[in-house]
Amino acid sequence: MEFVDRLLTCADCGGEFIFTAGEQLFFFDKQFKNDPKRCKPCKSKRAGASLHPGSGPAAAGISRTETRTTCSECGIETTVPFKPTQGRPVLCRACFQMKRPAAAESGTPAPELIGVAVGGDHVSMGSELMVAASHSPHA
Repeated sequence: MEFVDRLLTCADCGGEFIFTAGEQLFFFDKQFKNDPKRCKPCKSKRAGASLHPGSGPAAAGISRTETRTTCSECGIETTVPFKPTQGRPVLCRACFQMKRPAAAESGTPAPELIGVAVGGDHVSMGSELMVAASHSPHA
């Protein structure tokens, strides 16, 4: 199939733009059925508008999916912003927040300490902690 540059009219600004043979080949390869409706400046303006706050799904009146379920820990009815999967516990906000500090107490290092021990930029902080630990009465 041979493609030839075509002149199209923009649906937004009414100006004419060229739908090149290369673009037509791309559309054909991707199996797009419709020709483009907007020139490149209008298309980029339209795409840029979606990046601004207040233009997302909530602004369009579309709410997040919320599911009513029962907390696996305390048994109260709660709402979660996702669809729970079978076999996985679902926690209410209070139980979830109570579980987070428990992970740190169980021997799992706190995230800020992991960065200190591992990160190359934090070597001086790590050595300060080691010095402080060596001077403690429990060491």
